[in-house]
Amino acid sequence: MIDIVIAVILDWIIGDPYWFPHPVIYIGKLIRFLEKLGRKHIKSNEGIKAFGGVIVIVVASVSFIVPFTVLRLARPIEPLYHVLNVLFLWTTIAAKCLHVEGKKVYSSLKDSGLEDARVKLSYIVGRDTSCLSEGEIIRADVETVAENTADGIIAPLIFAMIGGAPLAMLYKGINTMDSMLGYLNEKYRYIGFFPAKTDDVFNFIPARITGILMCLSAPLVKGNIVESFKIMVRDRKNHKSPNCAYPEAATAGALKVQLGGTNIYFGEVMVKPTIGDKIKELSKEHIIETIRLMYASEVLLVIIYVAAIMLVFK
Repeated sequence: MIDIVIAVILDWIIGDPYWFPHPVIYIGKLIRFLEKLGRKHIKSNEGIKAFGGVIVIVVASVSFIVPFTVLRLARPIEPLYHVLNVLFLWTTIAAKCLHVEGKKVYSSLKDSGLEDARVKLSYIVGRDTSCLSEGEIIRADVETVAENTADGIIAPLIFAMIGGAPLAMLYKGINTMDSMLGYLNEKYRYIGFFPAKTDDVFNFIPARITGILMCLSAPLVKGNIVESFKIMVRDRKNHKSPNCAYPEAATAGALKVQLGGTNIYFGEVMVKPTIGDKIKELSKEHIIETIRLMYASEVLLVIIYVAAIMLVFK
C-alpha cells in the first residue's frame, strides 16, 4: 500500500524525466522489432493477424517476468525491494506527463497560436492535426486527457493494487501494444487485431471505474454528479472502442460540453458519434478543468484503496 502511495507522489513530483531509461521505451522497441520480424516473414493477412497474437503473448510475458524476477531476487533485502518496487510502479503511472503534455497545447493556444498548438497536439494524439481549428484542437486535447486518465493512470493503479508492480507492468505492455498497433486502418488492421482486443479486455473494468470516479469528481469543475452519470450512461456506447466513451462521456457531462465527432487518422476519415450535450462551448480553460478531473479521479481511487486496506487489516 505504502509503495503505491509513494509511487503516485513521485509521479506528481518528477513525472517522466527525459533522461530516465523508461521501461515503455524498451517495450516499444520490442514491439517494433516483433512487428518488423512478422512483416518480413509473413505475407498473408491471416498469417500476420495470427502473428499479432504472438506479439501479445511475447510482450505481455516479458513485461510481467522482468519486474517479477527482479523483485523476487531483491526480496531478501527489504529496503532494496521497496525501492525497486516503487520505481517499477512509478513508471506505470503517467499523471504528471499527461498534465504537462496536455497543458502544452493550452499554453500554445494562449501564447503561441494555432500552428504551435497543432504541433504540440500531434505529440499526444494519433489523428491528423495539421488543419484543425482551435475548437477541434481543444476537443482533441480534452478527449486525450480524459481517455488517458483511464489507461495511463487509473488502470495501471488498479492492476498494481491487485497484483503489484509485475501486473501493472504487464498492463503497460498491453497498452503500449495497442497504442502502437491497435489502429483500424489498412496498415494495422490485421497485425493490430489481437493487441487491440486484448487491450479492450484489460481496460473493460478500469475504464468504467474511471468514468465513475470522474463523475464523482464533477463538483471540482462546477459540474453535477448526477448529470455527469446520466451523460456517461447515455453516451457510453458512442465510440468505436468499448471503453473510451466512459471517461470521455463522464468528462463531457462534468464540463457540460460536447466531445466526439469526425477525425482523420493516418489519412483515413473516422466518423464518430458525438458525446455529451453542448451546454457550453469548448474553450481552452476546459483543458485545465479536464486535468483537474484527472488528478481528482486518481486521488479518489487512492483514498478508496487506502481506506479499504485499513478496514480489512484493522
